[in-house]
Amino acid sequence: MFTGIIQEVGKVTKIEKTSTGLSIIIESKKVIIDKKIGDSISVNGACLTIVGINNNNVEFNVIEETLDKTNLKTLETGSEVNLEPALTLSQGIDGHLVQGHVDCEGIVEKFEGQKLTVKFPLNIAECLAFKGSVTLNGVSLTISNLQEDTLTVSLIPHTLENTNLKNLTKGNKVNIEVDLIARYLKNMMEKRDNEAKYEFLKERNLI
Repeated sequence: MFTGIIQEVGKVTKIEKTSTGLSIIIESKKVIIDKKIGDSISVNGACLTIVGINNNNVEFNVIEETLDKTNLKTLETGSEVNLEPALTLSQGIDGHLVQGHVDCEGIVEKFEGQKLTVKFPLNIAECLAFKGSVTLNGVSLTISNLQEDTLTVSLIPHTLENTNLKNLTKGNKVNIEVDLIARYLKNMMEKRDNEAKYEFLKERNLI
């Protein structure tokens, strides 16, 4: 579990193909402190497990399923990535609860001044709300404008200075994770709707 408050922008130092996906090595000076193999780190919003540590370099194995759903497949040597260590029980929640389970990729439609507009797949629309929380590349943000298939967030200078969002340009892909509560509410509502269907009632000998 994470909060969406980025602790460091790391730099990709090496990428290699593996039989199951990619091995990605990232340089980190802050997030890596006191970490060990098996610990979780959010990389651009995707929860990854540390499989190797060498001085200031931390290694992750990224499987095909994660690559399919995230922008980690577009990384190159030198790419900057947002890093956040897993939430601890003694830590305050300054952003919102983030699982590190990326729902989909969005595409940057416009980035003017401090306003970033991202086009998203329609299948997540029900989990987005005006003034609600959303995670973009691991950053906890508030939706300031919501249209049928686009959302806009307003970025304060601190966020621009301390995340890789400042590097985005039109057409870039960003990782989107919807609000945790919205996801569960949607699931509950879908189950309730199913309970009213003929097939559901017949299977339980209620009609």
